[in-house]
Amino acid sequence: MSCSVHDISHIERRGVPGVLVSTVHFASAVEAQSESLGFDAAAVLTSHPIQDRTDEEMATIADAAFNELVQALAGPA
Repeated sequence: MSCSVHDISHIERRGVPGVLVSTVHFASAVEAQSESLGFDAAAVLTSHPIQDRTDEEMATIADAAFNELVQALAGPA
């Protein structure tokens, strides 16, 4: 993960909404960090792996996560 739950908690404490974006492979790490910090991090999990994806595949993954990401940032409508 390039941005951790720790990072999101610091961002949120400064009054800036934050959402962790990671792959499903790291779901248990996100949960463990959240529990350890006592911070319920908003997270959007995408398919795994992403390392060797083409630009087109990454755009498809981003498009699929977009609505969930916006909802996590903005809250329920």
